[in-house]
Amino acid sequence: PAGDSYGVLPRPCHALVLLNPQSGSGRALDDFQAVVQPMLAEADIATTVFVTERPHHAHEKVRDEDLSQWDTLVVVSGDGLLFEVVNGLMERPDWKEAMKKPLCILPGGSGNALAASINYYAGYDHVAKKKLLTNCTFILCKGLYTQMDLVSLSTASGKHFFSFLGFGWGFISDVDIDSEKYRWLGSARFTLGTLQCLAKLRVYQGRLSYLPMAAEQGSSPAPRDAPAPVTNGHIPQPAGTEAPGSLPPDSLLVPLGQPVPAHWTVVPEEEFVLVYAIYQSHLGTNLLMAPAARLHDGCIHLFYMKAGISRVTLLKLFLAMSRGTHLDLNCPHLSYVPVRAFRLEPRVATGIMTVDGEALACEPVQG
Repeated sequence: PAGDSYGVLPRPCHALVLLNPQSGSGRALDDFQAVVQPMLAEADIATTVFVTERPHHAHEKVRDEDLSQWDTLVVVSGDGLLFEVVNGLMERPDWKEAMKKPLCILPGGSGNALAASINYYAGYDHVAKKKLLTNCTFILCKGLYTQMDLVSLSTASGKHFFSFLGFGWGFISDVDIDSEKYRWLGSARFTLGTLQCLAKLRVYQGRLSYLPMAAEQGSSPAPRDAPAPVTNGHIPQPAGTEAPGSLPPDSLLVPLGQPVPAHWTVVPEEEFVLVYAIYQSHLGTNLLMAPAARLHDGCIHLFYMKAGISRVTLLKLFLAMSRGTHLDLNCPHLSYVPVRAFRLEPRVATGIMTVDGEALACEPVQG
């Protein structure tokens, strides 16, 4: 799209491939050797394959490794492994440089939301499985890369994450985590999980607040097309205001113990079926949740569903989401608002929270 600047990988190119052999239905390594490697060889992309053996293995690898020998980092897995890689990179003292290294996602999991989103942004037809893997490999072979927003998430207990996909609480997160036991089904695990969670539809109590896209504070920040770069979803501070190597400040947020600023919106309802803050178009290969989203739009697409919705209506919404037409149903229980920041304060610690598909303990969180 106009206004996006692209970089191009060098030729020949050396890629570090981080691959989780357990992801999805366990076919990632076979598919990589059969589908991906021949295409990369044709495109003059040499690979060093690092197969992860345990959780956090990739996190430690990219946090501690000298990355200068590689032109790009390629993640072959579901979204969980990329979450590890992003957060490992952000823990490096030289994170600013490390985050300039192009990252590539090749779908190898059961939840391949970012891969499906990139396939959609590239203008390709909706596809899944091997066809999606082929399309994403083809994008890598072409070697064009561009910027992607990250969202800085912090919790009441002091955890801090960088997230590229979304934060959820309630129905969608329950489906994500409850269906883990059906991993062998591949993406069909989410269909089964959805039906099971529909049967025992729960309501979650809490307070949701947000800073709408339009309502910025009086300091009128630079417009979106200003040359000032937005690094990792943060507005850069004037040079010299932070220690070298320190992470960018969360300039839109006040500490979780304080009330949200007066120019924020507090949602009047406090009973929800789900809250989901997504920054990419797809929530899963077959769920086009935020059709308006783009990789680098500086926007969090916030969805929330109020209590009182019937199971039939909820199922209709999820079926419509496969085509991205769920908002056309004008369901009074479903709200969508583009925001710059949000805060969620559960009344009691019930339900699972997820960040990029990974489970979190339930507690106040803001991003």
